[in-house]
Amino acid sequence: MDELGRLSVNAFRESEKTPVIVVLDNIRSMHNVGSVFRTADAFLLQGIYLCGYTPQPPHRDIHKTALGATETVAWKYFPTTEEAVRSLKADGCPVFAVEQTEGSVPLPAFSAQHSGPVAVIFGNEVEGVGNEALALCDVVIEIPQYGMKHSLNISIAAGIVLWELVRDRAAAIKTTKL
Repeated sequence: MDELGRLSVNAFRESEKTPVIVVLDNIRSMHNVGSVFRTADAFLLQGIYLCGYTPQPPHRDIHKTALGATETVAWKYFPTTEEAVRSLKADGCPVFAVEQTEGSVPLPAFSAQHSGPVAVIFGNEVEGVGNEALALCDVVIEIPQYGMKHSLNISIAAGIVLWELVRDRAAAIKTTKL
């Protein structure tokens, strides 16, 4: 695996992280949770906040899609998403939701404006981000969609949004490794 430039678990834990925290709001599927862990590992994110009834590691169904990322990505549990958001805001971290709402900002316009530490909430597979959490957010981001179905699986939405937030940083990381 050395030829692929992969970090060891210890090297990952000690690495400087991309200052993005993912907040999962009452996610039902363990596979979606595992997939977000894997994406967070791939992008070297700061961590994940699991909220409400979102499944928590260790669990074999989370592990099945996370492929070990639950061992590398830092995570915390909060009984409610609102508690997680208040904690983040108390630490000075802006919080954004990914949802389709009136007044939401299209993802391309949003990602061009934000390069500092952020937290991003992804909501329940059916209900989306809860209204109470939405009310506490600084901005709501929407992924533009053009087909008949105007929804994406949470793991897909997370991959799209998180890549947009880290891609400029990814270019900087790649050039420093050369």
